Amino acid sequence: MQAPNLTANDRCDRCGAQAYVKVSLVAGGELMFCAHHARAHADALNNVAAEVIDETGRLSPQR
Repeated sequence: MQAPNLTANDRCDRCGAQAYVKVSLVAGGELMFCAHHARAHADALNNVAAEVIDETGRLSPQR
């Protein structure tokens, strides 16, 4: 299993919760979102994202 890119220090730019999604923008810069806000803004983010690191799978129990 690969080590997470995002840690507990990474916070959602919308609400301040722990970030599980990091979006690098085509225009430069990056945004971080909790799982809730990443889902809420997914359509808009897909239009401006150069790269998306999605670690929301870490929220589900490993089986």
